[in-house]
Amino acid sequence: MSGHSKWASIKHKKGAMDAKRGKIFTRLIKEITVAARLGGGDAEGNPRLRTAILGAKAENMPKDNIERAIKKGTGELEGVSYEEANYEAYGPGGVAVLIDCLTDNKNRTVADIKHICDRHAGRLGEPGCVSWMFEKKGVIVFDKEKAEEEQLLELALEAGAEDVKEDDSQFEVITDIADFDAVKKAFDDAGFAYNIAEVTMVPQNTIKLEGKKARQMLEFMEALEEHDDISHVSANFDIPDEVMEAIG
Repeated sequence: MSGHSKWASIKHKKGAMDAKRGKIFTRLIKEITVAARLGGGDAEGNPRLRTAILGAKAENMPKDNIERAIKKGTGELEGVSYEEANYEAYGPGGVAVLIDCLTDNKNRTVADIKHICDRHAGRLGEPGCVSWMFEKKGVIVFDKEKAEEEQLLELALEAGAEDVKEDDSQFEVITDIADFDAVKKAFDDAGFAYNIAEVTMVPQNTIKLEGKKARQMLEFMEALEEHDDISHVSANFDIPDEVMEAIG
């Protein structure tokens, strides 16, 4: 199971906490705005916007909020102009970390990220230092106890998935980014409930963390995720389930 899946699952379980902080709507609005600015306001012809809208609807964002964010992106309404920025870092234990941002002030954002790295046994790296360890893929994650393995495998492969991985608690369906929408739709049409479905950077290999390093890495990831300008974090770590239970 990839480091992406491990962290994404932890985030999923903590989703209620994130929602209470009110950060999730802010991030979704930024993503919709940028997607509309870069690819236009027609979701049918703009896959990134379509995915962002689906994410917003999944979080019960009001339709008016979605439409305003699109119009800000296309210039029909005035609003803050966000830029994409990507940073690379090392976490505790030498874990590779990719940090995707949507910001209106790159200088502020990079200073904040450096501060977070310094506080959590990490360090900001040079462009290209860790990105070669990742591939952009579609990922759909299912709870093992809620999914019938044989049906899931058959549907995934018929829909064009590249691979299906598993650990003690999850199935992880991996797709080429060009096939992600089709595979996700196949599961939607068949009524399969999943925890996470997104296009993300998947590590080619992972670093196993235990004890102090595991706890430090989780605290580092949480600190990054809590920053308003950071839209997504990928990392190549794995923490065994028994270690996670001990950490709580």
